[in-house]
Amino acid sequence: MPKIVDPVERRKAVADAVFRVVAREGVEHASLRRVAEEAGLVVGSVRHYFDSHTELLSFTLAELNRRVTERVLRDLAEIFPEGVVVQQVPGSVAERILAELLPVDEQRFEESAVWLAFTTAARARPELADLAVQPLAGVRSLVRRVLCTMSDAGVLRGTVGDLEQETDRLAALLDGLALAAVVDPARRDPDRMRATLRLHLASLVGSDVTERAARVGTSPR
Repeated sequence: MPKIVDPVERRKAVADAVFRVVAREGVEHASLRRVAEEAGLVVGSVRHYFDSHTELLSFTLAELNRRVTERVLRDLAEIFPEGVVVQQVPGSVAERILAELLPVDEQRFEESAVWLAFTTAARARPELADLAVQPLAGVRSLVRRVLCTMSDAGVLRGTVGDLEQETDRLAALLDGLALAAVVDPARRDPDRMRATLRLHLASLVGSDVTERAARVGTSPR
């Protein structure tokens, strides 16, 4: 009796193979044959699920965006159960949320490396351009949401300027930390990345919040 294959799971498994090849060797080496070898399949099996190499790459990039978005939303639901906003130590909460976007473990490092590779490849492959910029838009959207929550809670310093500008500044910091970690292995230090993010967030939090956090035996980190 022939084995029944779930086409959705098979496509995801092939995308996983693309992730591994791209993370190690770059998009230019993610040919159908190379991906098939990585997935333990024959080229014909890959072609059965993807009509072209472009479709394969587009699906993989969309799958990357989907996975990161799902993980961030899941963590947000844990931090803010049933819409309850935690305001006691806003700097710490913000750090936990935004650290999801940093390559602080192997999974996130691979995601960052793959995203960087696709972003570079998209300059010469216009069909990938829209998907390649989605992570950037996602980072900015999450950063803005975090800063707006902090602003609504009244915990930002009075000297913090325009929220749009602060959103651009913090998003650029996150993008830069991820880029540096992928390009320069010596800077791939999770503790250092978290500390840099923590320092920036601390610069945004008002002194009265710091004092209030100290009284309850914590810090805004």
